[in-house]
Amino acid sequence: MAVRYARYGDPGVLSLDAVDVPVPGPGEVRVAVRAAGVNPYDWKSRRGLYAKDAAPAEPARVGLECAGTVDALGPDVTTWSPGDAVFGLASGSAATHVVVPAGRLVAKPEWLSFVQAAALPVACETAYRAIRLLDVRAGDILLVHAAAGAVGLVASQLALARGARVVGTAGTANHDFLTSLGIEPVLYGDGLAARVLAVAPDGVDAVLDASGRGVLPVSVELAGGPERVLTIADGSASQYGVRATWSADLPLPEVFQAVLPLVERGAVTLPVAATFPLEQVAAAQTLSETGHLRGKIVLTVGASV
Repeated sequence: MAVRYARYGDPGVLSLDAVDVPVPGPGEVRVAVRAAGVNPYDWKSRRGLYAKDAAPAEPARVGLECAGTVDALGPDVTTWSPGDAVFGLASGSAATHVVVPAGRLVAKPEWLSFVQAAALPVACETAYRAIRLLDVRAGDILLVHAAAGAVGLVASQLALARGARVVGTAGTANHDFLTSLGIEPVLYGDGLAARVLAVAPDGVDAVLDASGRGVLPVSVELAGGPERVLTIADGSASQYGVRATWSADLPLPEVFQAVLPLVERGAVTLPVAATFPLEQVAAAQTLSETGHLRGKIVLTVGASV
């Protein structure tokens, strides 16, 4: 079974279809999915925001990340064994089974649940990549837009672990939560520059835009130029001389060699905002579209723990 859509549109175009169980090829592993993360990319793709054609050429799959157990290996794979608990980046992961390149998986430790593991790959890879590109160091002041979202939360905590000071934009409902993590919250929207300058009078050293909501001009102003402003969500970046980073390009084992110890000791936490069974993927994407979530939405398959 796999979640698919044959035309672009609202969540009603999604269907859970019977499909052939995929067969892993060279360098691939088949994973029996226990949980799959939900990301804004899922519903943006479903709405056709990245498309050039009127409809997908063939039914499109949903999902970017999952956790589960290995149940079949490609002919040349020696790094995994059937039954291994894994998580990682997996295109089409909203399904009962998915085929994944072996190098895009990480062993799931026993202390991490399948649901928690499925929430991590996209947010952690993106946040880790962004903090590296911004070269955040001890003593820096980092401004994170959408600090209560999945990428913003992880990036903020990675920066704190490096010894930086983090100011994060968020709605007031998330301010106490951000404060509990060591992030200094400020309200987004009109008057943002003044609110940031009230807590950081000399401006900030770097900015991560995880919101994509027209914050690049004020970000450049607060950072004193575009050099250390980075967006993962605003397609107008080039108009302001700002760098953008879109797709995963770091080896996942490298990312989690650095991040998993922080997760284990509680220095990086990523709340699961809601879980939905795979059959309720439309409701999960509807919630994702509302934005302003604290953490991630996760789809569960079978008895996910």
